[in-house]
Amino acid sequence: MKVYFHEDFFHAYTHDPSAARGRMEAIVKVIGPGVDFVKAVPALDESINAVHTRAYVRHVKRIGLFPIASLAAGGAIQAADTGIHEPCFGLIRPPGHIAYADKSWQFSYLNNMAIAIQHLKTRRKIRSAYVLDIDFHLGEGTADILKGIKNVVFHQVQALKRGAYIEEVEEEMECCQADIIGISAGFDNHVKDWGGVLKTEDYYTIGQLVRRAAKRCRGGCFALLEGGYNHEVLGNNVLALISGLSDW
Repeated sequence: MKVYFHEDFFHAYTHDPSAARGRMEAIVKVIGPGVDFVKAVPALDESINAVHTRAYVRHVKRIGLFPIASLAAGGAIQAADTGIHEPCFGLIRPPGHIAYADKSWQFSYLNNMAIAIQHLKTRRKIRSAYVLDIDFHLGEGTADILKGIKNVVFHQVQALKRGAYIEEVEEEMECCQADIIGISAGFDNHVKDWGGVLKTEDYYTIGQLVRRAAKRCRGGCFALLEGGYNHEVLGNNVLALISGLSDW
């Protein structure tokens, strides 16, 4: 599987948990032997401006986070482009699903998923898309931006119990009709992370369910890293998801 990544993502760009030192290293150590790393490149201004207001982009530049945020957005676009043809993963940060068109809070600055989906739509590579958000935190920014894009469905899993969570994903994937499925892949719902709901093997199941839905729709799928803060389990959780996506 292709994994879009850049060594700059190793750097701790702020003091929040998503930017912590060792976080990306924990993932690379586990998945490295079985994937093909592809160097991420920054998103073009036109792709970012298609989703975010000019005033907000100027704000991100003023606080000094535009270089790393645009690199994450670029990796997301690359993953989406590849995802049309084969499953892939964007090992990127900062995460993006809490970023709105004109504001953000907590750990997100540019909305990676929304930028990627808008990129595909603008270039007429897809007509429809489905975004499944499995992060512990609500992807309010993604939901808000995507509601203005035709033929794009956003769903955040709401179940609070393990069995119900997987059932909800399964039901969504059974009725999903889209040219591409994007996963906002937060791993902070793990039993040893903030959410305390899922086990590692559940991420494999989620990956399989998404891949099967994409095959049924004769479409593609990809995933982008969002949250996940327990470095001891994070790598194995990512490996489980991409293994399910790629039918390893």
